[in-house]
Amino acid sequence: MGVQLKGLLSPVKISLEELSGRSIAFDGNNVLYQFLAIIRGRRGEPLHDAQGRVTSHLSGLIYRNSNLIEAGIKVAYVFDGKPPELKEAEIERRRRARMEAQVEYRRALERGEVEEARKYAQRAVSLGDAMVEDAKRLLTLMGIPWVQAPSEGEAQSAYMARKGDVWASSSQDFDSLLFGAPRLVRNLSITGRRKLPNKKVYIKIEPELIELERMLGELGITREQLIDIGILVGTDFNPEGVKGIGPKKALRLIKKYGSLEEVLPHLEGASFPCPIERIREIFLNPPVTDDYRLEWRPPDEEGILEFLCEEHSFNRERVMKAIEKLWRGTRKREETTTLDKWFKGPRVRRP
Repeated sequence: MGVQLKGLLSPVKISLEELSGRSIAFDGNNVLYQFLAIIRGRRGEPLHDAQGRVTSHLSGLIYRNSNLIEAGIKVAYVFDGKPPELKEAEIERRRRARMEAQVEYRRALERGEVEEARKYAQRAVSLGDAMVEDAKRLLTLMGIPWVQAPSEGEAQSAYMARKGDVWASSSQDFDSLLFGAPRLVRNLSITGRRKLPNKKVYIKIEPELIELERMLGELGITREQLIDIGILVGTDFNPEGVKGIGPKKALRLIKKYGSLEEVLPHLEGASFPCPIERIREIFLNPPVTDDYRLEWRPPDEEGILEFLCEEHSFNRERVMKAIEKLWRGTRKREETTTLDKWFKGPRVRRP
């Protein structure tokens, strides 16, 4: 779910060209769920290989990332570790929702309602451990570094961005901002034309940038107050939030009273699953690791072809085109590194 802050934010549209040379850490689990939900057949079924194994996530990884790398973006991935105990309720809610969606998906197919079936199919997405391991294997073959987080992937990505090891975090959720990421880039993995649910209307989705300090300045709040707003609205660690409180009302209350503790006496019946200090602590001091190395390498062409085409029945011609993009991006990255090395003027760090 992630915290819902959309009504408060004013993201800036940004092009792939403007991100060239930048390193961006993607929330790996978030991205894989997107690919599994979006990359599907006409009846809502995921892509499969000859052995019946789901490959939608692998398709998204090779084709989308090859475009980003060709554009000069230094892509890295961060994967979730053990979720905080407070997230157990949200994980169970999602599991039940997926099971219910799977039942409705089959019923819609039996009725011949293809559009309805696709809608439920997207809600029934499940990401297994084997899928994550296959994703890590493909990323390694593509020369893309990945990091295993001890807990929340977005927390680890934000930590890496605060250290300056990457320029920004990338996710569709806004939790990265609560975790302190200085920059959040959205829509990088789903850029393009997308059909609106239940409508024959297509919209253009473009990358957008949110800078934490600028956003906090525009709203007139601190990061700690942003976390309090998130808790009021609802996070993965207190999914219900406070009934009747949306982002704009939460902002007004926090700005008026200063903190969540001062707001609560004015909210009749407000309650949380645990002391709010525990939820705050997850965002302010999450488990993270320094045990990682970000190294971008040339693609292993033969390894990619064997893994995707031989093991997972991908079309060799399409995969070769993606590999060519990876090589172009690799050469662009190497040329940029060489120029930076010999540049004699003042240097600006571009992680």
